[in-house]
Amino acid sequence: MKTGETTGAEALIQCLLAAGIDQAFGIPGGAALTLYDALYAHRDRMRFVLARHEQGATHMADGYARATGRPAAVFVTSGPGATNTVTGIMAAYMDSIPLLVVTGQATRAMLGKDAFQETDVFNLTMPIVKHSYLVKSADDVPRAVREAVYIATSGRPGPVLIDVPQDVAQEPCRAPLDAPVELPGYRPAVRAYPPEAVETVAGWLAEARRPVILAGHGAVLSGASAELRRLAEAARAPVAVTLLAKGVFPDSHPLCLGMPGMHGTAWANLALPECDLLLSLGARFDDRILGERGGFCPGARIVHVDVDPAEFGKMATPHLRCAGDVRAFLSDLLPRLRGPCDDAEWLAEIDRNRRKHAPKTPIHGGIRPALVFGALNRLLAGRDATLATDVGQHQMWAAQTYRCERPDRFLTSGGGGAMGYGLPAAIGAQIARPGDTVVAAVGDGGFQMTQCELATVVNQRLPIKIVVFDNRELGMVRQWQDLLCGGRHSAVALDGSPDFAKLAAAYGIPAWRLKRPADVEKILRRALDTPGPALVDVETARGETVYPMVPPGHPLADMQLRDPARRPPGRPRKARQEAKP
Repeated sequence: MKTGETTGAEALIQCLLAAGIDQAFGIPGGAALTLYDALYAHRDRMRFVLARHEQGATHMADGYARATGRPAAVFVTSGPGATNTVTGIMAAYMDSIPLLVVTGQATRAMLGKDAFQETDVFNLTMPIVKHSYLVKSADDVPRAVREAVYIATSGRPGPVLIDVPQDVAQEPCRAPLDAPVELPGYRPAVRAYPPEAVETVAGWLAEARRPVILAGHGAVLSGASAELRRLAEAARAPVAVTLLAKGVFPDSHPLCLGMPGMHGTAWANLALPECDLLLSLGARFDDRILGERGGFCPGARIVHVDVDPAEFGKMATPHLRCAGDVRAFLSDLLPRLRGPCDDAEWLAEIDRNRRKHAPKTPIHGGIRPALVFGALNRLLAGRDATLATDVGQHQMWAAQTYRCERPDRFLTSGGGGAMGYGLPAAIGAQIARPGDTVVAAVGDGGFQMTQCELATVVNQRLPIKIVVFDNRELGMVRQWQDLLCGGRHSAVALDGSPDFAKLAAAYGIPAWRLKRPADVEKILRRALDTPGPALVDVETARGETVYPMVPPGHPLADMQLRDPARRPPGRPRKARQEAKP
């Protein structure tokens, strides 16, 4: 190669920068050396964050994309470097998050010959990406990168993988870097619904007496928060939000029902089966919300608005399908509204259920997670705050009790349910929003899967606040074993866990161990006011359960509000003495 020629690796970086991608995460390796050399040459234009594990790097890019709406790039090597990204790619795919994952690969001559660290990552990841590229010529690099960015960010977003053999990265690229994207078979439409469909929805809303709007992640991705609020207030229709849509409609709004489904709020789960119109906006009717398919909203007209037509009829059969962007649909619908719904009795019934089933946090028996989230609500009020959660019981308590007023401020792994997500996603979010207060709420199980990223927090000087819910068990698995396995607890005890406060101190992070309910707010305030990162290890009540709960495969009407086998908190009864003869 002649001096001054553009290599395949150089072309890849330049095309990413031209597409507006200036943030990258990853870990280098032999097959990715040329890619990293090109990254070094552009270190003043593309920020790179060295992770401690490729899963963490991919979750960081995920958190960055959720916080900004723009994709980041992930650079890893071949073999184990590539396979370690699979969990993060899957989590992004399930939640429709745009990522560009660039993997180094063995040279073209070694493909299929079991060379050192050769793995067919193209086929390995095919079910969990929106598209994959195996680039076999440096001249194909500009086209592949430009197409990959367009595919990842258009229509229903998602991750795209670009596999680059080492010799392709090294050879000269003579193709123009600004070639136009031409994908005649891929034409995502903003408005694929007919105008009369909007008129039909407006008419059905006017007729409804028990309407419910279900806002999903598609409403977040389309930026439809303002339009959604205008619709709810104009139609006077209550709004339920899915786990991934938390914040797209303010939790404090009187029309907000919160999250429905397996661990949803009682009043949302009571409302959905009784509604006569369900307007679903960018929600995919996943099994956690649907429960039993035949028992979902049995007496309702169902309108399904989604940018991905593949979701229509997959889980629930709608009466009206509107393929298109949620924000565009609401912009068309709002001028056609015919006034508020005649649903005063419906709203009064919902309010009664809300008051009746308002959660009560016991103050005895150890620290309850709801108490911690309640304190965070007070301490974070008025701040620009972002909460990233891991997966498990604390995730559901956060969904139920943490107040979120804006979209993209509650980051969690929904469809993939990837433990280990919380801390690296918080890293990505903090880099995206340096002025925000970013809190990572993690369980002791998930935290131990990516706790090595504490080094990344320190190296990047990120002021993330980490709250570890430390109950020395895999709490959600234990709860399911109580329900489905007769209380036989198999492989859920985490008694070998470290002292997380001392672990944080080993990284130079200030940390506190929280043991008493009376100290919750004081210690959390101290952590939040600490410059730089901080960690609070919360000694959480062991054996705590998340309710309400809808048993798997049951309709929402079968919701359990409490554990029937468990006595309410309080003093234990004295043992009954046998009568003397």
